[in-house]
Amino acid sequence: MTYRPFVLRRPFTSLLLAMLVILAGLAWQYRVHLAAFPGIIGAYTAKEYCSCRYVMDNPVDYCVGYVKQYLPVSRFLDDQTNKRVTASGLGSTQVAAWVGPREGCRLLPGS
Repeated sequence: MTYRPFVLRRPFTSLLLAMLVILAGLAWQYRVHLAAFPGIIGAYTAKEYCSCRYVMDNPVDYCVGYVKQYLPVSRFLDDQTNKRVTASGLGSTQVAAWVGPREGCRLLPGS
């Protein structure tokens, strides 16, 4: 009886294990960028909707379609009296507010 290495006995399992190791290495290498990703969804939605609605004066339906993404936001609030937009996505909540006619909209820190 001859001995065959694990890679020859189970080629698909070996390939899967190698791909998992490579994927784990890439996730570790880009961990800072991956940690920042959840905040991008809410920040983009809040800032762009605020700019579309309060700077460009577009209708609500147009602006909702304009900021629609592949990953949907879990909560969206448009406070028209204060001109503030709150958007939550992937566990992160971001707020954008209209500052003025020359400044436009700005993301609020600490939100």
